[in-house]
Amino acid sequence: MDHRVKERVQGMAKKDGAIEVEGRVVEPLPNAMFRVELQNGHRVLAHISGKMRQHYIRILPEDRVVVELSPYDLTRGRIVYRYK
Repeated sequence: MDHRVKERVQGMAKKDGAIEVEGRVVEPLPNAMFRVELQNGHRVLAHISGKMRQHYIRILPEDRVVVELSPYDLTRGRIVYRYK
């Protein structure tokens, strides 16, 4: 992860115990949900974080993103950053 991105991602409020991983958006789904393929090959269902919605950051297929996963359900996550 690029140091500028790491600073940006770490600057945001992170949930306790959340796991951050990089991935690639595979397909958009209804209701602002996305299928994201993680670096390790797993696919998760992810939605856009509130800050990204506020700033109208668009997510498109093939975008590289950072996903925050809950340790309780590793199949669902929140997209917290989109690489430029």
